[in-house]
Amino acid sequence: MKIAVIGAGAWGTTLANTLAKNNHNVSLWVREQELVDEIKKTGRNTVFLPDFELSEKLICDSDPEKVMKDADYFILVVPSQFMRSALSDLKQFFPQNPAIICASKGIELNTGAPMSQVIFETLEGLNPRYGHISGPTFAYELSAEMPTSLAFGCEDEKLGKEVQEIFACDYVRVYTNPDFRGVEIGGAIKNIMAIAAGIADGLKFGHNARAALITRGIAEMSRLGVAMGANPATFMGLSGLGDLVLTCTGDLSRNRQVGLKLGQGLKLSEILKMRMVAEGVKTTESVHALAQKLGVEMPITEQVYQILYKDKNPATAVRDLMGRDLKPE
Repeated sequence: MKIAVIGAGAWGTTLANTLAKNNHNVSLWVREQELVDEIKKTGRNTVFLPDFELSEKLICDSDPEKVMKDADYFILVVPSQFMRSALSDLKQFFPQNPAIICASKGIELNTGAPMSQVIFETLEGLNPRYGHISGPTFAYELSAEMPTSLAFGCEDEKLGKEVQEIFACDYVRVYTNPDFRGVEIGGAIKNIMAIAAGIADGLKFGHNARAALITRGIAEMSRLGVAMGANPATFMGLSGLGDLVLTCTGDLSRNRQVGLKLGQGLKLSEILKMRMVAEGVKTTESVHALAQKLGVEMPITEQVYQILYKDKNPATAVRDLMGRDLKPE
């Protein structure tokens, strides 16, 4: 069995290394040849995952054809806004009916498409078997072999069982869910809520505010998800509530760190200069537009959008949230 992992950021490297340590034949596509050389020299991804040695069984290469040739599974970990262009370039290397495991979280700008739609459109004609993996996971903790549970959204029951088996070990457990749309929507929107929670913490608004943001964040996540055909029960699971709690409270969350710095008075342009890449920044823009298109009320997302893209004062945004018309829960 061969597994090709496309994307060598912290999360892609972690997934590839976890599977290699699980005695699978794993190849990791690294776009930059310089990073490939560095990994081979040091045994570490010194750019994205410097604290952990990589398995000697993990093969890294900048040639996508070598990485993807004869693979049984393809794990996509490309940043969401680059997924379409990356797959367009790589489509020639996929076989018919490829088993696709998407681990990227976001909504495409301009189209408002979730990753499943982007992948099906880009790989049209190949009839992929598809699933989306998500859940409360920090790359650092999984790399440190701390107990981790994942959700795998997949309508294909056979593929779901296969993915459970290839990941299963004494510190990883995968739960399947046929609602892949709900799994991917939860994974995208939780990043927006993590920015909001970080802003509240940066403003020193306390635990009450954070708990309220998490709870109302689930409500927003569910409203948009249902409007896009998801099962509302999914958002009470690992890829909804679980991932939301993790990213809103854990200091390893890059999205939460962006929010903290915004709450402390830094501007987004200053934060982005720190190379703090957080999917939630672009996802806020795409989800804001999508919510307006679908007529879904998302007040927290609206205020995060105003802070990120309209330079709204964070304290004013929170006051505006609290001053909305009163209504039942």
